Amino acid sequence: MTEVPPLVHLVDDDPEIRRSLSLLLESVALETRTYASADEFLDGFEASLDRLAVVLIDVRMPGMSGMTLLERLRVEQPSLPIIVITGHGDIDMAVRAMKLGAMDFISKPFGPQDLLDRIQDALSKGAQTAARVASAREAAARLQTLTAREREIFDRIVSGEANKAIALDLGLSVRTVESHRASLMEKLGARTLVDLVLLSVDLGGGRG
Repeated sequence: MTEVPPLVHLVDDDPEIRRSLSLLLESVALETRTYASADEFLDGFEASLDRLAVVLIDVRMPGMSGMTLLERLRVEQPSLPIIVITGHGDIDMAVRAMKLGAMDFISKPFGPQDLLDRIQDALSKGAQTAARVASAREAAARLQTLTAREREIFDRIVSGEANKAIALDLGLSVRTVESHRASLMEKLGARTLVDLVLLSVDLGGGRG
């Protein structure tokens, strides 16, 4: 099976920047899609859970600004790595971009290798985030197979409560709690308490 190359979305109103960066990125096997405005990007962007992607956003563009687009994407696509690029950068703008959720901020002019390194770093971090999201979804799906009582006992187990304490608090026999515990571990494919705790961590921790 052929590996799908990472995808770079480039949002910049300067056609020369779009052309030159597309050539650079595609020279290192990074497929690139370009957009002349934030609105054009929003009209054409489709999120994919099966493909790594990063968005490069220019700050100053006609219509919706890069900062406004960044703010919107952080709400709609919170796990999508975003790099803000600008020819008018300053410390305050960089701080604002990071607070809005940008993964990186780079000022023009920048060296080709510097940009490529930052994109690869963003893609690497994006892959880690995607893996965490996938684990959380898988954990949630597995937990959906539990009965209400099994889920209640699961939450108590991963919180550190012993079978005897759970039984006393719920008005059950220890044997009944042990039976529920064996059933939920089988459904979740868990062999040990550690497996249950790791599943809880994948879910995000805590009860819910």
